[in-house]
Amino acid sequence: MTTISKHAGFVTFINVFTVEPAHQQRLVELLTRVTQDYVRHAPGFVSSSLHRGLDGTKVTMYAQWQSMEDYEAMRQDSRPRPYLEQALSFAKFEPGSYEVVEDFSPAP
Repeated sequence: MTTISKHAGFVTFINVFTVEPAHQQRLVELLTRVTQDYVRHAPGFVSSSLHRGLDGTKVTMYAQWQSMEDYEAMRQDSRPRPYLEQALSFAKFEPGSYEVVEDFSPAP
C-alpha cells in the first residue's frame, strides 16, 4: 500500500518515461509485466503505482522501497533487465530518487 508520509522513512523513486503516443500502451504493458512478475517480489519492495500521461507522451512509475540497498539489490537481479532494455529501445528514461520532506492533508 502506498503511504506518502515524511514519517514513513521509505525511499521514493519517480521514474518518468517519454514515448511517442503510439508506444505509450506498449510501455504501460511492459512495466506492468515486469513489476507483476519480478519487482514486487523483491525484498524491501513497498509499493508502486503506474501513471499514464493524458497527452500520450509520458508514463511515470512512482515506487517506494524500504532502503536504497533493497532497490539496488533488485537492480542487480538479471531477470528484470531485459524489460528495461526493451523499454529503452523506444522510450527515454529519466529516473529520480527522493525522500518525502512534507505531506499535506485537507484543512479541517
